[in-house]
Amino acid sequence: MDPFKGQGGIQMLLTAEQEAQHIVNNARNLRTQRLKQAKEEAEKEAAQYKSHMEEEYQKSISENTGSSGSNVKKLEEETEAKIKNLKKSTSKVTSEVVDMLLKYVTNIKT
Repeated sequence: MDPFKGQGGIQMLLTAEQEAQHIVNNARNLRTQRLKQAKEEAEKEAAQYKSHMEEEYQKSISENTGSSGSNVKKLEEETEAKIKNLKKSTSKVTSEVVDMLLKYVTNIKT
């Protein structure tokens, strides 16, 4: 047997192993790059979703605040109207109440 022929086979195996190692390393690098890219895309999408939800929240708050402001104004107007009605009613009855009180205070029971 030729001793160089055996070493040539070993050399071929070593070369094939090195090539396989390069292929595996390239595949790992591609997978790592893809994972990084997927992570960046997911973070970007999450940030967009978060900003969208924040906008919706702020919009709903501003809508509710605006309507509550008009509700407050409406309640104030109703309260003022009720106060005016009460003052009007008391001004009508005030003289009668004063007369009645004077009558009972000035009458002396014997």
